[in-house]
Amino acid sequence: MNDTTGGERPRIVMTGAGKRYDALQVFCDIDLDVGEREVLAIIGPSGCGKTTLLRCIDGLLALSAGEIRIEGERMVAPREGVAMVFQHFGLFPWKTVFQNVAYGLKLAGCPKAEISARVPKYINLVGLAGFEGYYPYQISGGMQQRCGLARALSVEPRVLLMDEPFGAVDAQTREILQFELLRIWEMRPTTMVFVTHSIDEAVLMGDRVMVLQGRPSRVHEIIAVDLPRPRDRATLAMPRFAALRERVWGALMDDARRAEFEVKR
Repeated sequence: MNDTTGGERPRIVMTGAGKRYDALQVFCDIDLDVGEREVLAIIGPSGCGKTTLLRCIDGLLALSAGEIRIEGERMVAPREGVAMVFQHFGLFPWKTVFQNVAYGLKLAGCPKAEISARVPKYINLVGLAGFEGYYPYQISGGMQQRCGLARALSVEPRVLLMDEPFGAVDAQTREILQFELLRIWEMRPTTMVFVTHSIDEAVLMGDRVMVLQGRPSRVHEIIAVDLPRPRDRATLAMPRFAALRERVWGALMDDARRAEFEVKR
């Protein structure tokens, strides 16, 4: 079992987790604890099952083997206290920014007065104040993702699952949103599992980076990210950041080359 950073009490416990679709084994034998105020970044080659694993953590998909527990409860369906942010925003086009952010609270049965008080707080937190009445088609991709983040944060989750949340925006917006998320996390640190294809993003965001490899994928290496927090743009220029980036890339390189060979073959 891999210990959480700092010896904190684990909020997520994965034991022998595996997922199979008929004859296709996606991942197997994943054992991992994630702490109460830890950011775990998950990285690996395309098709290795990162998003599938995240959906199993959320209870959207059932495991084929092993178990995942959050706060001691076995995950067999989505539950209170866990929220997910998707790559492609997941906003309702017929709802305004305010209505989209309020959606999770309405599902949770929050009173109207509480929704009216809480939604503006989180719209402001993600920098969308003044856009409450706009529809998704009227705002940029980055603003749409801020809206999706506000919707997830508004339910005040103890576990925040991020499925390549900045993968659908341009490079400049992606960097802005990375530091916005870091700022928000510093204000309200909680358990976060962050799936990404970007090595730089994994090192910047994570307290640990879990590298998946193989077919079916397994945990190849877990790399502790000993960069100081809070992190900002200066973090990217640190020699230690560069060293950690190279270590993660080295862990991925052989598998990436094999994947490229298989495609060409």
